[in-house]
Amino acid sequence: MIALGVIGVGAAGTSTITFSNIPSTYKHLHLRGLFGSTGGDDAFGIQFNGDTGNNYAYHYLASNGTTTYPGSSTTRPFVILTDSAGQAINNRPSTFVMDILEYTSTTKTKVLKHSIGTNNNGLGWQQFVSGLWFATPAAITSITLLGLAGAKFSQYSSIALYGIKGA
Repeated sequence: MIALGVIGVGAAGTSTITFSNIPSTYKHLHLRGLFGSTGGDDAFGIQFNGDTGNNYAYHYLASNGTTTYPGSSTTRPFVILTDSAGQAINNRPSTFVMDILEYTSTTKTKVLKHSIGTNNNGLGWQQFVSGLWFATPAAITSITLLGLAGAKFSQYSSIALYGIKGA
């Protein structure tokens, strides 16, 4: 993996984090991050190339250790990054890892998968997500992570983007 960029969040927090001008010299992309959230309902999403149309679908399975929360959407303006389903995880750090496969293809729908977790006062929260961007196939040149319903990335959040060569 080759680091393409790291974005850190300052004292004011932010509702969006964007990686732009992503080079087309890799096979896959890998995102990983550590972030906290403030405001809203701890829901965050991801968009590609500024596409805000209902061109995304995803399904997820989440659990707090005692209850399981499945969910899905077939027409959204984002793929869910995390949704705490009312678990009140504000200001607790979350970590995630994500792979975006064949991001430069102009003939294939983009597929991603990721896992995210946090500790909610001893009651963990884990979520597994798979999603796709099914707009007219285009190479991904920008990625935006966005807070939903008033959620913001808190100070000291850090997201890194990597390029992966090979298979």
